Amino acid sequence: MIQMANLVKKFGERIAVDGISLTIEQGAIFGLLGPNGAGKTTMIRMLTMLTRPTAGMLSINGWQLPQDEQKIKQILGIVPQHFNLDADLTAQENLELHGRLQHIPRVKRRQRILELLEYVELAERADDKVQNLSGGMKRRLMIARALLHEPQVLFLDEPTVGLDPQVRRRLWDLIRRMAADKLTVMLTTHYIEEAEFLCGRVAILEKGRLIALHSPAELCQRLGVYVVEWNVDEGRQTKFFHSRGEAASFAGTLTMTTTIRRTNLEDVFVELTGRKVVD
Repeated sequence: MIQMANLVKKFGERIAVDGISLTIEQGAIFGLLGPNGAGKTTMIRMLTMLTRPTAGMLSINGWQLPQDEQKIKQILGIVPQHFNLDADLTAQENLELHGRLQHIPRVKRRQRILELLEYVELAERADDKVQNLSGGMKRRLMIARALLHEPQVLFLDEPTVGLDPQVRRRLWDLIRRMAADKLTVMLTTHYIEEAEFLCGRVAILEKGRLIALHSPAELCQRLGVYVVEWNVDEGRQTKFFHSRGEAASFAGTLTMTTTIRRTNLEDVFVELTGRKVVD
């Protein structure tokens, strides 16, 4: 569905994306991770045609950029990080406005709006003004708006930022349902547990380069399934092992209090980048 080969983006002498190659299959939920400045936003901007690559190949659904730009635009849906709904309009009116801008025929537009309000569980709030909706409802409405023209690929930029845990989980269920309906979803997130829960594969970027690409489980397996943690004056220390027995044996050699637990995607991220995702 999405293919990149040796993708490069430069801003003057600065290289923001440095020779990235990867493929994303149809119906996948794909996560893009990296500390601030790693190149995530630039990649999304290239994929959504807000900026053009300096070099390399980029194709979506078999069409290549920039020559097939108009065809590709028709199959993309984009949900930005920041709310950009019209607060003075109702949920239904926001979708109506967007449908008209997309030149969707009236009968189909009305049917699609009703379907999507039901799909994102906002049918009962259709006539409420956006300013009266909660953050989670606004995010679901933005997803409905992005799906209005029936795209094949959906880009989600920090889809649950600022939302409480219960609302985030509800959005996770919606994202998984979209993928089950064969929609390809690409998301960026600062919530590592979100990527671990949702994504079949993740790409970790650092200074514009692709430093890891696999399923969260496989990345953890490669690092070591179990981790021993302990604290010293310099801060937290960790060591990874491929069996709990090995981890326990090592922990037994330490004189301070230790914790043995399963490795998670955040461990992988910190080991590869040397930083927390929000750094």
